[in-house]
Amino acid sequence: MSETMMAVRKLEKAPGLTVEEVPIPEMGVDEVLVAVEAASVCGTDLHIWKWDDWASNRIRPPLTIGHEFAGTVVDVGSAVRHVSIGDYVSAESHVTCGMCFQCRTGQAHMCPMTRILGVDRDGCFADYVSIPEKVVWRNDRNKIPPEIATLQEPFGNGVFATLAHELAGQSVAVLGCGPTGLFSIGIANASGAGSVYAADINDYRLSLATTMGADRVYNPLRQGDDVATWMIEANEGYGVDIVLEMSGAASSIDAAFRGVRNGGRVTLFGIPSTPVRIDVAESMIFKNLTVLALNGRRIFDTWYKTRWLLESGRVDLRPVITKEVSLKEVEEVMKTLAAGQAGKVILRPSIEISQPETRNGLPGVNANVEGQDLHR
Repeated sequence: MSETMMAVRKLEKAPGLTVEEVPIPEMGVDEVLVAVEAASVCGTDLHIWKWDDWASNRIRPPLTIGHEFAGTVVDVGSAVRHVSIGDYVSAESHVTCGMCFQCRTGQAHMCPMTRILGVDRDGCFADYVSIPEKVVWRNDRNKIPPEIATLQEPFGNGVFATLAHELAGQSVAVLGCGPTGLFSIGIANASGAGSVYAADINDYRLSLATTMGADRVYNPLRQGDDVATWMIEANEGYGVDIVLEMSGAASSIDAAFRGVRNGGRVTLFGIPSTPVRIDVAESMIFKNLTVLALNGRRIFDTWYKTRWLLESGRVDLRPVITKEVSLKEVEEVMKTLAAGQAGKVILRPSIEISQPETRNGLPGVNANVEGQDLHR
């Protein structure tokens, strides 16, 4: 096997990304090396490409980006005990310390010392990625193909935010139809929601929301009315039972509190770019609301729910996949995502070997593909 690979890299403290040849990652004794079969692009990767305020304060180039993937283990460190060469895996992107209060009380998703793949250490937009054994998640290739297995990590965000509520028979509004919002629509339907409403300012995303099972969709920029008013009218004149705010937009957060019924529930999952002002008395206390502020997913509790929803076929994520492309097309992918004209885009590494192999001579992967549109 070659000692080098292709990778998508952040090389400078400036907008843009570079695809370049770099050494295959070295493993620690407690790490495994994975041949990446599919990786998916996240909003975090878009922030890094744009080099916005968050990225400039967090990212330290040079760095291989990406944190959502599926692939085959091709080598293991000397201290690895539970993962074997040939295992078909994904990974929890948050590498937690294991020793803080949160980690030791079953709240590892809140670990203050978390290091994230593709953010704080080299990630998976590459032919190979090295990850700690403790974040490995085994997949069943017969039930979940790579282009779906790579989506488990972000899909888990939707699972965590949506299944925080009893959904059967309830009216649910999803405000913001990016990938997590779209996932939430599918999860709400799979959980027996009585009706699902979706709002966004992007008609392309609303078309995906309809495909994922939204009963009614709304674009306030095009249709002109207030989102909260629309939610109430859509729900026969009553506020909805549950609102999932997935955009982080101040106007959407305001609509969430005004459009939910008295005694209803609001989950805040979208991340505002600036502080948001809320009238706590009128918007929450006098309405007797239950308000949840959530982030990420529970490690690994949410992963088990995620696997069941996908393996059982209760939720089909294929409508959310817009394209599969090679690593070299990442710049165009970022432009498409920035324009809001894609759901999830799958990157396929550039391994070009007729008989895939691992470092120990076992079967690996051959994931070289040309760009193709899977949604149209």
